[in-house]
Amino acid sequence: MKKRALAIFLTLAIVLSALSGCGSQVEEAKLEALNNTNAETEKSSEPTTEETTETSDDGMKELEAIGDVNVDKGLFNVTLNIPKDFIGEATQEELDELAKEKGFKSITLNSDGSATYVMNKAQHEELLSGIRDSINSSLQEMVGSEEYPNITKIEANEDFTSFTVTTKNKEPDFAESFGILALYMYGGMYGVFSGEKPENVHVDFVNADSGEVVSSSDSKDISS
Repeated sequence: MKKRALAIFLTLAIVLSALSGCGSQVEEAKLEALNNTNAETEKSSEPTTEETTETSDDGMKELEAIGDVNVDKGLFNVTLNIPKDFIGEATQEELDELAKEKGFKSITLNSDGSATYVMNKAQHEELLSGIRDSINSSLQEMVGSEEYPNITKIEANEDFTSFTVTTKNKEPDFAESFGILALYMYGGMYGVFSGEKPENVHVDFVNADSGEVVSSSDSKDISS
């Protein structure tokens, strides 16, 4: 029931592996959790109301966690404040070695377990490029997958604040409707790392045969 939520966190782990000395450990842990969840999901194809509520709550918590990543753009440098959950158990010594390896200006381990990364704008753009590639790859994996067999195309604008999902269905089925949360998270994730956190992420579902918009939703309404 947490399959899609874990998939989003896996994406974050992959992106942040360039920022954390413990990135590989985080990725392995989330891969293991994802595999275990996949096995549990295959046992039950009918979601219950309780499962839907719990997963939605998890999604809200994850959106809040993503929002904890702060970006401060200076004239020459960009500062990223990464929460403890994304840093793992890295020590200051390990972070210093990573900063030297990546060419970052500095990485400072804070008293609350979070870390402050200072990099130049070119390095920040390289990070954003990696996030864009990761999101686009995830979107392509959704198309025609076992979980979303009727989705034929997913398109997004440059900052991932607007998505168009083309489906064979006349209206989104349960999996597609719940998959909207994943798109909200992708848009939110890119926004906070770019320093331009979106006020809203919009999703349109378009019928593949008619070309008509059959459903629209907005992240700003998620808590309404």
